[in-house]
Amino acid sequence: MNSITAIRNGDRFVFQQVFNQYHEKLYFFVFSKTRSAFLAEETVQITFIKLWNYRESLNEAFTISTQIYRIASTTLIDLLRQQNNSAVFIKELEQQGAGSFSNNTTERIETGEIQTVLSQTLESMPPVRKRVFEMSRIEGLSHNEIAAILLISKKTVEGHITKALKQLKESLPAVLLLFFKILILFSVLRQG
Repeated sequence: MNSITAIRNGDRFVFQQVFNQYHEKLYFFVFSKTRSAFLAEETVQITFIKLWNYRESLNEAFTISTQIYRIASTTLIDLLRQQNNSAVFIKELEQQGAGSFSNNTTERIETGEIQTVLSQTLESMPPVRKRVFEMSRIEGLSHNEIAAILLISKKTVEGHITKALKQLKESLPAVLLLFFKILILFSVLRQG
């Protein structure tokens, strides 16, 4: 039985093998295109979630590699569109008067309330998860370096980062909502 048939049949062991084989390759493929660790990590995570969730629609006429990279490409395009839509929304707010703030005001908002919410999210993480995330995203260490320093496996490092990103992602809508509410409030105050 080939890997596509096995995954289509719900074989978690084969799926894990495919994940192990392609995770890092896919990450560096996306990173080479975007130069964004965040986009690369998000794309890889979503790609494998889609691969599992839509496994029954895998096509045995194509290799697993082809299908994984196809899923990753469409996922990356979707993520880039979302980023672009956010930028368009911010521009629209600026055209409605919210752009009349000084850069200092915007910086204070961004580094104030948003930083507070993100810091609270980080502080609410278990200590090891928080440390792993900080080592990865703030200090820029690789998964292997973190594993060696903390004396844990690379898989454990990846698990902590995945959970930390999920936790931050769950708090992100609240952060963005807060940011946009503040922008609109300042816009109304400046017009009034």
